[in-house]
Amino acid sequence: MADDWSPDRYLTYADERGRPFVELLARVRAAAPRSVVDLGCGPGNLTGLLAQRWPDAQVTGVDSAPAMVEAARALGDGVRYEVGDVRDWNPADRVDVVVTNATLQWVPGHLDLVRGLVARTTPQGWFAMQVPGNFDEPSHTVRRELEQERVYRDHLRDLPAPGSYDAATYADAVRPLAAHVDAWETTYLHVLDAAADPDPVFTWISATSARPALGALEAEPALRERFVAELKERLREVYVPVDGRVVMPFRRVFCVAGR
Repeated sequence: MADDWSPDRYLTYADERGRPFVELLARVRAAAPRSVVDLGCGPGNLTGLLAQRWPDAQVTGVDSAPAMVEAARALGDGVRYEVGDVRDWNPADRVDVVVTNATLQWVPGHLDLVRGLVARTTPQGWFAMQVPGNFDEPSHTVRRELEQERVYRDHLRDLPAPGSYDAATYADAVRPLAAHVDAWETTYLHVLDAAADPDPVFTWISATSARPALGALEAEPALRERFVAELKERLREVYVPVDGRVVMPFRRVFCVAGR
């Protein structure tokens, strides 16, 4: 499957994607950390906020997509960026603050990984995570139904499928390792401009949840074009514009653990 993580497309809704990160960060009570790591940093537009909050810390952004890391390095924000997989991340020294935002949903059964990340913080360290929890919304179910149609399913077998747990499950997972646990869920109602983009929900998911299918179909351009056209049409039927705007509910799950 081609690597289709596009920094430009991902940043189309940068403000909407960034709000959960800001609200997550607000619950981290670290006063003067020396080391801060953002696992799954993407194009780095949010990682820079960590450097702004803790200017004396060494801030590192890690992402598995070279295109994202390249875009992040171009920011020149004083953050060190490197290519790496969150599943393999194992620093030589413990870290004061570990943040992972909208990344762990791509790791199946990631509760053990979450516990391992908490364990890699210092005795006074902090771990903060956020994952989407909207996988029952039409933005996902419509796409999955289309992927299972006969014309596509042989091309789209065994695709990575994002998934997450509820806030209580994450809290239970980290509680044995933490003195302070804060877990919650928020459903955002994103108002998307359908006048500027007649397919705003498709634009949103094409940078994230639909990326595996779109990448798998790159070798079949005609079939990919058909898939995109059908997906857009079905999403328009569900997300109907009102006064030129589409409202897209988006549930997100948060967990912060202070050791």
